Amino acid sequence: MYALHSVPPHSTAVRPQQALVAIVYANEAYPQATFAQFVDDCRRRGLPMAGVLQHAACSETAGPCDVVLEDLTTGQRTNLFEDRGPGAKGCRLDVAALAEVNGQIARSLNADPALLILNKFGKVEAEGGGLLDLVATAVDRGIPVVIGVPIRNLDAWRNFAGDMSVELTADPAEIQDWLTRTFPVAATQGSVRELC
Repeated sequence: MYALHSVPPHSTAVRPQQALVAIVYANEAYPQATFAQFVDDCRRRGLPMAGVLQHAACSETAGPCDVVLEDLTTGQRTNLFEDRGPGAKGCRLDVAALAEVNGQIARSLNADPALLILNKFGKVEAEGGGLLDLVATAVDRGIPVVIGVPIRNLDAWRNFAGDMSVELTADPAEIQDWLTRTFPVAATQGSVRELC
């Protein structure tokens, strides 16, 4: 499936107003490896990034949906779910931790990165909260945003993004194609110091 909102499949150019890239994936099948490869590809190109990379939480009390977010600017990791014991029911999202991550990313946008990468347009974002203010800030500054969108939230994403969104599958080749078209020349990583 090549889910697309406003550009023909494999178009040779991404129009500037399409600043949002949704990586659409099946519910409960977060494409962790795809996002990790995408971040690696951006680093190889020397593209400065803001945002987060999602990792599964690795602890004895971690649930199947518990995640840790790695800040792409600082490397700091933040656990997003509260440990409320084995009998806890309902959403265990740590709202304070999410707000902390939001603040870290907002500060990193001041460095004018080439891309903002966000792990997921989840339930909180579908309801109008979470990291959505970062998406708006990035779009206002002309910074493309790449975000994961589970199918269950796709309609909410489309309502939010309108015609500014390109939808891709989690196929790494499709994402690599978008990256190459959007950033055809790798950014420089700074001048090389001359040796004495």
